Amino acid sequence: MSDVSPAFPWPVSSATGVGSMPGTDPAEAIAVVLGELPDLPHLPELPARGPGADLTGRTAAMLVDFPVETAAGHWKASARPGRDQRRAKGLLLADLDAAQEAAGDWTGPFKVQVCGPWTLAATIELSRSQNPVLADPGAVADLIASLAEGVAAHVAEVRGRIPGANVLLQLDEPALPAVLAGSVPTASGLNRVGAIDTTVTRDGLHAVLDAATSVGLVHCCARDCPFKIIKDAGARAVGFDLSLLRPGGPEQDELAEAVEAGLGVLAGVLDTNFSERPDSSRPGQPRDIVARVTELWHRMGIPAAGMERQVVLTPACGLAGASPAGARAALARCREAARMLPELIEESSA
Repeated sequence: MSDVSPAFPWPVSSATGVGSMPGTDPAEAIAVVLGELPDLPHLPELPARGPGADLTGRTAAMLVDFPVETAAGHWKASARPGRDQRRAKGLLLADLDAAQEAAGDWTGPFKVQVCGPWTLAATIELSRSQNPVLADPGAVADLIASLAEGVAAHVAEVRGRIPGANVLLQLDEPALPAVLAGSVPTASGLNRVGAIDTTVTRDGLHAVLDAATSVGLVHCCARDCPFKIIKDAGARAVGFDLSLLRPGGPEQDELAEAVEAGLGVLAGVLDTNFSERPDSSRPGQPRDIVARVTELWHRMGIPAAGMERQVVLTPACGLAGASPAGARAALARCREAARMLPELIEESSA
């Protein structure tokens, strides 16, 4: 493993995955991750296992004194934990057992992912209605407190199982732009939950990141990623789908300011829909991948020198929809491109 950069909690020229992988076998998934991502592996998520393995349900397994259940295919606050919440805890335990077996002697950064507070509040319904928790400020506060306590315990357990790991906590927030824009639908679908103030969203993210006492980052694979809020919440890095960043748009300016302030970047550079193409075993070539990142740095007017320390290359989003061979190939391509970063950055600067 390369030496870890003093400014960032990962080795120079690193690649990692967003989180989800295809299949249902946690031992197989962690073996692929450790084999293809030797500098910055992560705890795989396997949503194909069904309720409790999805983004919301997996994190529901960590909640403290906030029971939930599934009803009509939706997660809902309840008086006591439902069967699927108990199942989610069992699935998470199986994932941790597999990670401990395969990586118990690992030393270095190791990333875990949980659903962020605002996406969780947008996808769990209130017990007394079908409106999302997001519609009730008191319920949101309870959920954030529960999540913060649960995530802290989760990070501590990972540290206990992999003592040499420097645990990086990733909050997945695909719904965050909709929360800020006031476009999360109510139960009827006819109305929307009002926009949540930027200060409130920042403080909610900060509460969870701070409680975990871990290096924190936020991943958002939707348009209009709020880079400033994420930076101000105390995240050390931000992950996003580079293809959704509009050239010259306000979010690009926010990203440039955050990058210049030292925010790490997990750049989603590889299209995750490649598995639907005939050449699914051969996703984007390393030089093409690196060119996308250096082009972004050029558009932002930031010198590319040193970018290999600040940037981690990832697929654009999770790989649950890929074939096993396609997912392995995607991670391998990101790793190959990351290893080529210093050379190709130098070429682009010449």
